[in-house]
Amino acid sequence: MERTALRRRLMWQVATVADVRRETDTARTIVLDVPDWPGHLAGQHLDVRLTAEDGYRASRSYSIASAWPGSDTGSTIELTVEQVPDGEVSPYLVDVLKVGDPLEIRGPVGGWFVWTPDQDGPVQLIGGGSGVVPLRAMLRAHAAAGSTTPVRLLYSVRRPESVIYVSDLKELATSDDVDVRLVYTREAPAGEPRVGRIDADVIERHAFGPEAGATTYVCGPTPFVETVADLLVAAGHDPAHVRTERFG
Repeated sequence: MERTALRRRLMWQVATVADVRRETDTARTIVLDVPDWPGHLAGQHLDVRLTAEDGYRASRSYSIASAWPGSDTGSTIELTVEQVPDGEVSPYLVDVLKVGDPLEIRGPVGGWFVWTPDQDGPVQLIGGGSGVVPLRAMLRAHAAAGSTTPVRLLYSVRRPESVIYVSDLKELATSDDVDVRLVYTREAPAGEPRVGRIDADVIERHAFGPEAGATTYVCGPTPFVETVADLLVAAGHDPAHVRTERFG
């Protein structure tokens, strides 16, 4: 039974684009209707494959942005894709793909970088750029389950216009159990006193301390993830409780 389910997840299938939403100038959320979707855990990803007219194929992995099941998703799943300059796949997904189009996908994939409502202890989420996508899925899963587990999100972005899920994050942050803090690296909104990268001071001030025993999820470009992971370990966090996912 498990082998059959695994084979099915590793087989390519055709989804249909049900909706698209522009998140920023370079990022877009794609809502997919997937026949017989087996479900997924918050933090998992799937593979997307494009085939050109000459038969050339290119595939990329993208984190699933939605919880499953969730009242905001129904029977669909969501991907949020940020365009990569000169990329083979992301420019098509962000600027060309439209409602009604087919899209080849495979998944869900991954079992380490996931969060489930039955996990013990608080949760620390740290994302850089589009690394917020799987973390948003975790926040959505947290809300859908009515979880009272304390969750903190540190989200590093270049400027206010770069924030993905602006309205969604504001809504999620209204929960007494969820704290959302944005860290601007190049340009901050009026009244924001600090501009700069996540450093030891930010970790000390705004992340759970080592004594909390939180499970920490860090996602973003490779240099960002490595820097944050090093800062956490240097601050005394148990490396076994730090889970990372990187891209680029």
